[in-house]
Order: sequence, then structure tokens, then C-alpha cells
Amino acid sequence: MVSKNKHLRERTYLFYKRSGLYISSIIILFLLIGVLTTVQPTYRISSETITKWTSDIDGSVFLHLLGMENRGFKQAFLEEDQLPSLSSTLFQVATSIKPNDPRSLLGNEIPGFSIYDSQILIAGEGTDYTNLPYESSPPLEEVLRDREAVVETEEGDEEEPEQNEDMPTTGDREVVYIYNSHNRESFLPHLPDETNPDLAHHPEVNITMVSERLARSLEAKGIGSQVEDTDIGSLLDERGWEYGQSYDAARDVVQEAFASNQDIQFAFDLHRDSLSREHTTKEIDGESYAKIIFVVGEEHPNYEKNLELATELHYLIDEKYPGLSRGVLPKGGAGTNGVFNQDLSGNALLVEFGGVENNMDELYRSADVFAEVFSDYYWDAESVDGNSGEESK
Repeated sequence: MVSKNKHLRERTYLFYKRSGLYISSIIILFLLIGVLTTVQPTYRISSETITKWTSDIDGSVFLHLLGMENRGFKQAFLEEDQLPSLSSTLFQVATSIKPNDPRSLLGNEIPGFSIYDSQILIAGEGTDYTNLPYESSPPLEEVLRDREAVVETEEGDEEEPEQNEDMPTTGDREVVYIYNSHNRESFLPHLPDETNPDLAHHPEVNITMVSERLARSLEAKGIGSQVEDTDIGSLLDERGWEYGQSYDAARDVVQEAFASNQDIQFAFDLHRDSLSREHTTKEIDGESYAKIIFVVGEEHPNYEKNLELATELHYLIDEKYPGLSRGVLPKGGAGTNGVFNQDLSGNALLVEFGGVENNMDELYRSADVFAEVFSDYYWDAESVDGNSGEESK
């Protein structure tokens, strides 16, 4: 009995000792934050750095600490769950490497491995860490090189979609702005002399054709749309920039569009993925469609609002056309832009339409679907706001 009580006292002592160390560490951390944020700006560590430090602390640490005061928090853990060791937590904060997750180390050391450290917020049908969107970054001279292109479609690109006269309309207001940061992204089925997916670029037969189709489909639904016609590739060449600076070049163009058109409510940056056809195509009722995926930058103030829009559109598409949306992918951190100019509007999205092996028929069908679903979303939102028709703002 004496031995049992002694063992219990020792365990209790060790528990409180470890808890005291954790509490002391957290107190020191927040005191340090207080000191760093009150010193002169010249000597101050940025809030982004502090946020990164604290975000690297395992969330279970805070739950364990709260559990000391309120036992209800302990119900969130299984009996075998242990309080993370102090050394492990401090090592993680100092190095951003998680001892139990080799991806955090390998992702920084092995080229291309960092894609597996991405977060899939909503995974559509068939979406996993092996087929996430990725952007090739060829030399700018290859992007600008002229190639032979052939376009033969079944969908009647020249035929304007019919508009229902009873449908509400935005009138003369162009409320949707469509642009292409990588405007020369093209498709191998229309480039007979090109087989390399990384070199599938063309000055005319490219993703901008999908933007034009989307705009016409939106207009048929009563939603005024504006398509940006600036050649970002040529703009990069004029400035002596690299292809990887496409978003920087597009930013000036987008800002100018917002300044010149106060009616813009939504901004969509259309791209195509570099993945193969098997990952970017969906057959529905005997017809092939180019799959859609929403990419939302995490490193800007509008992140949550844009994420909400992407999530709603994903579920609306999935409800009417199951399997067509590949999901919603937040992107941030090293190796990616993390903003994609979505900080310019709370209703800005990057939308990937299909992949390098899709053809225009499949892409046009998906553009029509997107217009159909978005028009439902848009007019439902207008009804909730108590507005409709040409007077809606």
C-alpha cells in the first residue's frame, strides 16, 4: 500500500512538473510576443513570423493545458493520447519540422515533394494528394514561341447562347471580370506538332477561348461579363520578367480593371492544369467534360471570404453534375504564390478548367456548366439582398 501511494505521488509530481514547464513556456512565449510587438518597428519581428511560430505549436498542447482547468476538454483525447514532449514542441517551433511527420523535412529538401504537404479542404471525386493541380514554369521564350494550332469543335463556338427574355439581367453592368494570368496555356489536342505538356502554349488557341465562352454563357443568363484581353505573356516580355512573375504582371491589369469598372463584383482567373486527361475529365450522360477545381490563396486578408465562395460553388456543381468538381484547394507557404491577386476582392477565385489533354468541346461544356451554376448562385444572392433585375447592385 505504501509503495502504491509512493508511485502515485511520483506520477503526480511528474505530471505537475511537466505541466508547469508547459505553462511556463507558453507564458514566456506570450511575454516575448508582447515585448517584440512594443519595440520600435525597426527592431520588431513581423507579425507574420510570430503567427508562424505559434501556429507551429501542436494544437493538442493547448487542449491539454485547458484540460487542467476544465476536464471536459480531456474528452477530446483518447486514453492513449499523451501530452507532446516539451523538446518536440520547441524543436517544431524553432525549425518548422514536425518530428512525427517526415513530409515537413522532405518537402523542403526534395524538389516536387512539397506538393504532398498541401491541404485539400474539399476533395471532389477522385481527388487525392497524387493528382493535385500543378503549374509548369517553362522558359518565357518557349511560352511565346509560335506553334501550329488546329481548332475543330462540335459545340458551335460561333453560335451565341440564347437568352430567355423573362430572365433577370444586370443590364449594362458588367459584374463578372474574367482574366487569365497564364493566358497562353493551351491544349495538346489542338497543337498537332507538340507533345510536351510543359510546352503546350499558343498565342491564340488557349485558355482565353474558355474565358470567352464562359462570358457568353453568363451573358445568356443575364449576367454582364468583361473578359480581359491583355496578353500577359507579351507583357512579361516587354518588362524583361520571367514566366514565374505572371501573377505580378496580371496584378496591374486587374487593378486597372477594378478602377475603371466599379460594377465588378466577381473576378475569375481561369487556368488549365498540367495533369493528364485521366485526372481532368468526367463523363456525364455520355458526354465528356473538363473537370473544374477551385484554388484559393491562403496568404491574404480575403482568404476566408474567397474560400466560402469556392466552397459554395463546388457543392452547387457537385449537386447538379456529380464528379465534375475536383474540389477546393487552399494554397500557401513555400513554393507557391499564396495570394493569386485574390486580395483585391472578396469574390476572387482561381479556377482550373480541365488539363493539358482536354479539348475545346469538353472545356466549353464545363464553361456552360459553370455559367449555369454561378447564375443560380448569383440570382439567389440577389433575391436574398432584396434586389433583382436591372436595378440589382
